[in-house]
Amino acid sequence: MMQKNNYTLINPKTGNLAFKLQFVENENPYDHIQRMNYYSLIWITKGEGTVKADFSEYTFKKDTLLSFSPYQPFMINTSDEVQAVCINFHPDFFCIHKHHEEVACNGVLFNNIYSPPLVKVDKKTKNNFKGIIAQLKNELQNPALAQYELLISYLKIFLINASRLKASQQEDVEKLNDTSEMPFILQNLKNFIESNYKTKHTASEYANMLAITPKALTRLTKAHFNKTLTDLISERIIIEAKRELYLTNKTIKEIAYELGYNDEYYFSRFFKKNVDVSPQLYRETVGFNKASEAN
Repeated sequence: MMQKNNYTLINPKTGNLAFKLQFVENENPYDHIQRMNYYSLIWITKGEGTVKADFSEYTFKKDTLLSFSPYQPFMINTSDEVQAVCINFHPDFFCIHKHHEEVACNGVLFNNIYSPPLVKVDKKTKNNFKGIIAQLKNELQNPALAQYELLISYLKIFLINASRLKASQQEDVEKLNDTSEMPFILQNLKNFIESNYKTKHTASEYANMLAITPKALTRLTKAHFNKTLTDLISERIIIEAKRELYLTNKTIKEIAYELGYNDEYYFSRFFKKNVDVSPQLYRETVGFNKASEAN
């Protein structure tokens, strides 16, 4: 399916979008809350504004790359004309979980609860992106043998370039913050959340572990991550739930139990509150890598 400035591949087995390259010209298709069942990379090439993602709001200028995971809520507000290049891909087309060692974008571009979902595109990366996008567009306009394989190769190169850039920018920010005691507390918090999110779900539990009041700890997380401590904990649980729903054939009850929820229905309500769809609908629309296919 092709329209002007819009190149889309549909998965014939599921009817889901597989891959889409879109060129946005002086319009903003993201001016209302988006919750899509695929990954989105949005490179703003002209314009500036704010982006709301999950529980937070960030400002951006031109040459910013925004990255969103399936069903991650986001909305873009712009004060003037905007131009952008958008790459959307479904997990069935390219699964970042299964290809983590090759691409290493999971936890950097996507599913990073401690970092804004945006990266400033420098001149070198800008030229790289332009070349990759030209190759993607050419392949979509002139499909030939092994089209999917070639598109995935170009997508991998794009993701690797973007991940390297974001990782280097995160290192620069961390170096600037090394002088204060606060990042030490926050680094410990990160470690505690990673080790305990399946069993500890409340802000007070983490505050006790760090010997700090929940109020003081939330002030720190708001200042450094633009999120409350409860937001961070919830997002980390949801990331793991999404991963399990996609990568395994475990029942929702089993996944809930492994994440510390004895009541499957309470877990389903928690998931729907954060993702806007039920765990079952997430599995049906984002996909399900059946055990037989994973071997």
